Amino acid sequence: MTAYWNSYLFVVIFVVLAIALAVVALTLGKWLRPAHPSREKLEPYESGVEPVGDARVQYNARYYLFALLFVVFDVEILFLYPWAVAFHELGLFGLVEALIFMAMLVIGLVYAWRKKVLEWK
Repeated sequence: MTAYWNSYLFVVIFVVLAIALAVVALTLGKWLRPAHPSREKLEPYESGVEPVGDARVQYNARYYLFALLFVVFDVEILFLYPWAVAFHELGLFGLVEALIFMAMLVIGLVYAWRKKVLEWK
């Protein structure tokens, strides 16, 4: 147990310093910041132009479906990269597994295509 006291001491010093620095930064920030907000400072700013209209915009659901398909195929690449790195070590079994994985994704792509998710009409 005595061999770890040096490590414990560093952890305690780190935690105490982190808390102290956070308290000092928040306290100084509250004292030093300007506390006189004017009407101009409270207005939203859009590249020097007065904002016009409502800030909320409704998007079509197709955008979300398209983004979801992008994420699915992006994650596919993440799964295929380690397979490609270890291709020689995996052999035929690894090839069959990757082909099954890609076939399942192609089936999903065909399904999305037939449901006309990829069309922008």
